[in-house]
Amino acid sequence: MSRVGIVGLGSYVPEDILTNKDFEKMVDTTDSWITARTGIKERRKAREGVPVSELCYQAARQALEDAGILPQEVELVIVASVTPDYAFPATACLVADRLGISKAAAFDLEAGCSGFIYAAVTASQFIAAGMYRTALVIGGETLSKITNWQDRGTCVLFGDGAGAAVLQPVEDGYGFLGMELGADGSGGDLLIQPAGGSSIPATTASVQANLHTIRMAGREVFKFAVRVIEESVQSLLSKCDLRLEDIDLFLFHQANQRIIEAAARRLELDQEKVFVNLERYGNTSAASIPLALDEAVQQKRIRDGDILMMVGFGAGLTWGAIACKWGGKGNKDDQNENL
Repeated sequence: MSRVGIVGLGSYVPEDILTNKDFEKMVDTTDSWITARTGIKERRKAREGVPVSELCYQAARQALEDAGILPQEVELVIVASVTPDYAFPATACLVADRLGISKAAAFDLEAGCSGFIYAAVTASQFIAAGMYRTALVIGGETLSKITNWQDRGTCVLFGDGAGAAVLQPVEDGYGFLGMELGADGSGGDLLIQPAGGSSIPATTASVQANLHTIRMAGREVFKFAVRVIEESVQSLLSKCDLRLEDIDLFLFHQANQRIIEAAARRLELDQEKVFVNLERYGNTSAASIPLALDEAVQQKRIRDGDILMMVGFGAGLTWGAIACKWGGKGNKDDQNENL
């Protein structure tokens, strides 16, 4: 089984910015209220007519360039999103076509805000088993398209964006050290878009009732998130024979500042080891972790040899975690010879 790692990253967010001050004109809220309860100051919003495939394409193009990979070298494309362009065809197929990838396997994966972790784990198994060598994994969302702009409890939380990663075999000792995925469907109704599927197909009544927008039981999701971050970190440390102090940087799903801080306190983490960028992007669901990862690399918060831990959690209820040692791209020709 080949060791698999991330060899290229890219991210993209729309130009239009919604600030907390903008929301003061839309719903009964204030900048100070939003900041105190979420840590969010602004978020990005895709313009009308711009689908998630556009965001995914822009992030993917950067990731391929960063990895030094030509589109025709990609053998697998996975897009994680709860806001695909269509129910079908898969957004992954549309993105692959725009990139000039015509023969790779391509499919979408839906695991809520855990989507990027689920997709990265899935792609890594294809590579580790030797079926493919190069995979493109994208987490992208246009949550503004399914936001209820009259619900002050949810509309201030979400933003649009995309992040992409290229996965390949890497040198021994680097790449993914351990991973885990989980789900508890009994909490499925705690974070849900009720209508639009086969349970409640689109009707005039469903649209008028705002059933095609996000509904969330915030208190229950908060408690779930804090608990599952702690449990996932401890479980993965045990699986990988690591200690908390061995982890150089933690990248949790950027849902809410209070969730991140509460989980960090329970784990007794040094806040300097916890990366946070949600104040500028809000909760971007499946795009959250790859956006944070790319930004952390750009800020040189991550260097070759660092050990990272990424933890996602979201609708389903789902969760997932990956521990990895950054770097180890190795020599491309040598890797080809080893496969």
